[in-house]
Amino acid sequence: MSQIFSRSMNVVPLLLAAGLVLCCGITFAGVWYWFSPSYTDVGYRPRQPVPYSHAMHSGTHALDCRYCHSSVEVSPVANIPPTQICMNCHKTVNRDSELLAPIRESAATGKRMRWVRVHSLPDYTFFDHSVHLNAGVGCAACHGAVQTMEVIQQVEPLSMSWCLDCHRNPDPYLRPLDQVTNMKWKPPPDQLARAAELREQHGIAPSLDCTGCHR
Repeated sequence: MSQIFSRSMNVVPLLLAAGLVLCCGITFAGVWYWFSPSYTDVGYRPRQPVPYSHAMHSGTHALDCRYCHSSVEVSPVANIPPTQICMNCHKTVNRDSELLAPIRESAATGKRMRWVRVHSLPDYTFFDHSVHLNAGVGCAACHGAVQTMEVIQQVEPLSMSWCLDCHRNPDPYLRPLDQVTNMKWKPPPDQLARAAELREQHGIAPSLDCTGCHR
């Protein structure tokens, strides 16, 4: 009996298997990137009720981060500044600006401003700002060069792997405690040696255990 398929057709199953593996690999790589925080979260810059410029306040006028975010050294939470913080200056500075109308209304009515959170972690993740700042991790390590941003945006993925990379090797990010809010600080040439001193001085030993962030 003659063969229905020629001998050359024997290669078809191999090609189909190779194509299936290739498609699965491309699909996995696509999901790994396009569904990751590096793609979905980095660059997030929501529109705020008032166009607040970090470039002007933190950059041009060199306001210390702690003037507005006053609890970062003593609390797990970096507080969103209340309206009164804004009005400390804007009672006299640009007091009639239309852009600041929502701020003036908030001050007059006592109704708080509805700022849109930019950097947000899942509810099942515990993060303490005070621990990191008091260990010498500067604001810029997570938030980037905010003193250059007209509109604040997320510049790091804030993913578990990103956090663990720092916990495994925090030395490149450690700085003297009096420099944590200095947005222009640059690591010195002997950064690793200084970081080793800071780790010993402050007893820095970042946890790699699940319970360090998931409590």
